Amino acid sequence: MVHVSKGGSQGGSSPARRGGASPSKVGIMGGTFDPIHHGHLVAASEVAHLYGLDEVVFVPTGQPWQKDLAKVTPSEDRYLMTVIATAENPQFRVDRIEIDREGPTYTLDTLRELRASYGPDVDLYFITGADALGAILSWHNVDELFHLAHFVGCNRPGHHLSDSGLPEGKVSLVEVPALSISSSECRERVRKGEPIWYLVPEGIVRYINKTGLYLET
Repeated sequence: MVHVSKGGSQGGSSPARRGGASPSKVGIMGGTFDPIHHGHLVAASEVAHLYGLDEVVFVPTGQPWQKDLAKVTPSEDRYLMTVIATAENPQFRVDRIEIDREGPTYTLDTLRELRASYGPDVDLYFITGADALGAILSWHNVDELFHLAHFVGCNRPGHHLSDSGLPEGKVSLVEVPALSISSSECRERVRKGEPIWYLVPEGIVRYINKTGLYLET
């Protein structure tokens, strides 16, 4: 069984924290963020608290290789929504590293680049949903992934993840009640004309209303 071990400005990769100090523990929050919702934000905040992270970097995927690109909102919209949603928390920032990279998005490439940027002395924590973590063994060069970062799977209440095959000490699970919210549910509610207030930040509601995202079937 895998157990929980307790352990900003927007833009490109930068190892400097606000105020000039260098971080020693950094969370990397990967996701499609289509749209970003309160579950993502609560998960990032909870993991930052549990592990004493100096900052959490949100990394919207560019071209997610495991998803049908025709069904994924354009990356610039997803990036802008992520910037809007995280702007008020000085511990959060957004990185365009995957949006600006050409070709399919692979977590391994991202962690390699961020490791090179932060250096060997900074502990990286890759934060993702437990459902994505469940498929981690199928990811490219999985052994190197575990070497580059500690993986934190954020669990929806009642969701069970088998840790079979996951390396001891490299993966932790954190239950986050707000993750009962899902991006797919938010998209479907918009399509049906149902409200998404309080499921996503106010700025995201306004962005979706202004751009007409998710109205097409």
